[in-house]
Amino acid sequence: MSIFVSEPGRPVGTRLPEVLRGRRVGTVSELAESQPINTERGEATDAEFQLAAQSGRHRALEEYGAAAAGERKERRPYLPVSSIYTPTLYSLPASATVAEAITTMTEQGANHLVVISDTHIAGLVGQQWLLAWLHEHQAEATEQSLTHIELPAFLTAAPETDAHQLARLMLAHQLNAALVVDAQNEPVGVVTSTDYVRLYASADRQQGIV
Repeated sequence: MSIFVSEPGRPVGTRLPEVLRGRRVGTVSELAESQPINTERGEATDAEFQLAAQSGRHRALEEYGAAAAGERKERRPYLPVSSIYTPTLYSLPASATVAEAITTMTEQGANHLVVISDTHIAGLVGQQWLLAWLHEHQAEATEQSLTHIELPAFLTAAPETDAHQLARLMLAHQLNAALVVDAQNEPVGVVTSTDYVRLYASADRQQGIV
């Protein structure tokens, strides 16, 4: 899967890029045929296609893992995001206030929150961004609902996305985190600059021991 950038905007509906949004399904009827069936060509159903694609990705990751088992992570030419991302995620509805968002972060010890609007991913906000927004909008800002705030841009990647490529785009867009979503566009984790620091700090420590 490629890496996608969602532009800044209010958390209304889904802010995932168009390519990741659910496709419309036409009317399905056992009595009416929506279009003629071509008997000379077999077409896989959407479900079959998704299963095949997912199976292929998992198989490729397994083969890669076996081949690169003896090589240090930071030196691998391809490093899947699944090997470094943090699976712990915290979310809150777009109707929540800035104060509630900061309280949730403080209580959970989290630096990022996924904003949800009507069960859809509507944004990814970091503690640093929220504090900067509060500093800029001081009067009664803590009681402001996230629905009425233009949230920052955020990156979306898949577990099999190359972590090296994601790091380059995070630097290019000056973002310190990216949301990881699965094949169903459900959030499964977050990759932060801290994950990369931990990766390379571990490599330096290994070299020091040697």
